Amino acid sequence: MNLYTKKINAASEWLGNAMGLFTLIMVLLMAAIVILRYGFDVGTVAMQEGVLYLHGAALLLGAGYTLKHDDHVRVDVFYRSVTARTQHLTNFIGHLFLLMPVVVFVFVMSFEYVLNSWDMMETSPEPGGLAFVYIQKSLLLLFCVCLFIQALAMMINDFVAFRQLSHKGAR
Repeated sequence: MNLYTKKINAASEWLGNAMGLFTLIMVLLMAAIVILRYGFDVGTVAMQEGVLYLHGAALLLGAGYTLKHDDHVRVDVFYRSVTARTQHLTNFIGHLFLLMPVVVFVFVMSFEYVLNSWDMMETSPEPGGLAFVYIQKSLLLLFCVCLFIQALAMMINDFVAFRQLSHKGAR
């Protein structure tokens, strides 16, 4: 199991770093849009949609990385004052009963939506827009897969850490 979680963590790390690169490209593209629009009175829908595509990719594909680094939203009022053992148990239960069911629900509810987009090879409704709306919508499913797999790896790590801390306390 340790090899499994290491591979998942490495994949999440790689994907998170790639999304950091997407963010840099997005900022540079946005700067170019502003310069072109206000400096040269030139606008392009495709560039603006490109920024939206990169933003969506960074947000959706970076979720597993964010979870791995424990940078997601958490109510720390009780969490920070409990033992490490209780924190691991809380994380395990939270992933199992809160995160994973929500991710599965989003995947199931998004599946037909994404499939319909692929069936019609959906494109932008804007003149001059990008022709890959169906790929952008597919990121919803990849988001669910990445987050589910990262949560599974974290649950394994939390379970192992909880057991180790429980055995130390029993001695």
